[in-house]
Amino acid sequence: MKTTSVFWQPALQAPGEIVRGLDDIRQSIQIILRTPRGSDPHRPEFGSNLHLYIDWPVGRAIPHVVRKSVDAIRRWEPRCQLMSVKPAVDGEHLTLRVSWKGSDGQPRTQELLWR
Repeated sequence: MKTTSVFWQPALQAPGEIVRGLDDIRQSIQIILRTPRGSDPHRPEFGSNLHLYIDWPVGRAIPHVVRKSVDAIRRWEPRCQLMSVKPAVDGEHLTLRVSWKGSDGQPRTQELLWR
């Protein structure tokens, strides 16, 4: 497993593999949104506070979850230009559709099941 990329990290779902480039950004956004602030002892401000809204009714949680997601991604992932975070509700499940551009200027969208 060799890489010449400066930006890489271990792949979360594939032990022994790495992600780099745009896949690294995609995984980083997931990590940012799934990490509760204060849970990383070396970076106590890292992450988001999305977990605070897990038991809220979906309709009331949406504006807070979107705002906290936007704030966290803009703060912790400078390699992408965030375009939008849009909620999609399916019953009591909330999926976040995160749209962003990398350094190549191409728009990308990823989905994150929040609850």
